[in-house]
Amino acid sequence: MNPTITVLVYSSIAAASAALGAIPFRWRDRIPISWIGWANALAAGLMLGTAYVIVVAGLNRMVLAGATGAFLGIGFIYWTHMIARTEDLDLNKLDETGPEYGYQILLVQSLHSASEGVAIGVAMSLNIGLGIFAAIAFAIHNVPEATVLCAVLRARGIRLRDAAGLAVMTNVSLILLAIVTFALIAAVPSLLPWALGFAMGALVYLVMVEPLPESYQQAGHTSIALVTSVAMGIVVLLNGFLR
Repeated sequence: MNPTITVLVYSSIAAASAALGAIPFRWRDRIPISWIGWANALAAGLMLGTAYVIVVAGLNRMVLAGATGAFLGIGFIYWTHMIARTEDLDLNKLDETGPEYGYQILLVQSLHSASEGVAIGVAMSLNIGLGIFAAIAFAIHNVPEATVLCAVLRARGIRLRDAAGLAVMTNVSLILLAIVTFALIAAVPSLLPWALGFAMGALVYLVMVEPLPESYQQAGHTSIALVTSVAMGIVVLLNGFLR
């Protein structure tokens, strides 16, 4: 298969998997806040594990350019949130019904997905097999992340089918950035360490300032730490077995 088509196919799978996040609402109109906390922790652990696997694979390429790219990734997330006025957005407001809050939630998810797309593009550039693994890991990660989004949307009276569709739509940026990143690195290979650092900086910063702090408010610290650690460990172990 053509490498670009491979990126398109697997990034699309990662994006489409978000629809599965709506499944719990087939049986329950609302889910306990602790479940949302565990879903956040699971998503955070999977993201950290994937970031670790990718950065280890490209570690020999990351010197000054990689470190600079990491700062750029952190800066990208920080400044885009500032511009969108979502830097202090509380994701726990399940009963918030104002239209502005709903738009901000969707915007936040789209910004998250963009960073994941860059990470998939970088992983595909390092090794197609690694890229496929990263895309599948993000696909699994997108399920609990979408469950949290669907909880917010359902509390606002949005139909389950529409909530699932919106969860998938917030991942369109993942597909676009995966393809663009892969194409740019193929055209200019010297961009690889910069893109690698950018992706890792953005992903780790995201986890530390959003899903984890939110999950600590939603469930106990011990259970959150356990779920996050186990999820991260599983990703790292699976990558080791498949190499």
